[in-house]
Amino acid sequence: MAKEVSELCVPVPWGEIRGKIWGPDHGHPVLCLHGWADNCGTFSPLIPLLPKACRYVAVDLAGHGLSSHRRPGDFYSFPAYVADVRRVADALQLRKFSIIAHSMGADIAGIFSALYPEMVDALVLLDSYGFLPTDLKEHSKVMRQGMDEMLQFEKREKTEKKKRVYTYEKAVDRLVAANPTLSEQSVHILLERGLVQVDKGFVFSRDLRVHFKNIVPISMEQSLEMQSRIQASVLVVLGDKGFGAAPKSNQLKLLQRYRERNNTVVAVSGGHHVHLNDPKVVAPFVSDFLQTKVLSQQLPA
Repeated sequence: MAKEVSELCVPVPWGEIRGKIWGPDHGHPVLCLHGWADNCGTFSPLIPLLPKACRYVAVDLAGHGLSSHRRPGDFYSFPAYVADVRRVADALQLRKFSIIAHSMGADIAGIFSALYPEMVDALVLLDSYGFLPTDLKEHSKVMRQGMDEMLQFEKREKTEKKKRVYTYEKAVDRLVAANPTLSEQSVHILLERGLVQVDKGFVFSRDLRVHFKNIVPISMEQSLEMQSRIQASVLVVLGDKGFGAAPKSNQLKLLQRYRERNNTVVAVSGGHHVHLNDPKVVAPFVSDFLQTKVLSQQLPA
C-alpha cells in the first residue's frame, strides 16, 4: 500500500469505534465490515492485494476488537450496527463509498445499502447472502430467546464480574475450537485485536453479549424487499466449503434476485473465512469488481 496502516478512532455516544485504515488519503473510500465475533484484522491479509487507488477503512464493530462495548442493558441488533455504520460514515464525511463485508458484517452491509442506497456504489459480500432471513413463525421464539439471554446475563453479572483469564496458548485453543476452519496464521491475526492483556494473562476483548440472539429478526419477505432497494453493484463471493456448500431455499432466492439484476455471484475454493485464510483466491474477483464498477467509472480530476 502507498501509505502505512493507521488506527481509526470514531467517538460514539457510549465510547469509541476503532479500526484500521489503509491507502491514500484521497483514495476511493471502501468500508470493510467483519463477521460475528471477529474484528477488523480479518481484512489485513486481503487489503494489500486490492487496488491501491482505494482507501480502506476497516472497523471493529461495537463490542468487537478494540471498540467499546455497548452500555449495560443495550442489545446488539442489526439495526444498531447499521446506525453505527452511518455514524462512522458521517464522522469520516463519506458521502458515497463501497463496502466489502464478511458474514454478519455483510448482513449489516446489505441492510445499510437498502436503507441508504444513495451512499453505496459497490457492495462485496464475502461468504454471505447480504441478509439473514428468519422464518416468520420463529420470530417470537428468537426474540424471547435473545431477551432471556440478556436478562440471565445481567443476573450473573451481579455476582460474577471477573472475565475469564487465559494464557495466550489457551486463548488460541479456544478460538480454534470455536472456528476450526481458521488457519493457524488467521487465529494469530484475529487475536491481535481480540485479546487484551491483564495482570495474569489475557482476556477476550469482545463483549459476551454479542453471542446472544438478535432480537430484531427479519423475514424472507422483508429481506427480498430490502434487497430490491439496493442500487449498488453487488459481488457475492461464496466459499465452496463455506456458506456456498449447501445453500438453503431462501438463500437461493436471494442469489437468484442478485443474478436477475445483473450482479455477479462467484464460488471460490475455501471455507467461511477464505478471504482471511487464502486471500489470493478472493482478491482477483474483488479487485476486478472494484476496478470495473467503481474506479474506471470515476472521471480524472
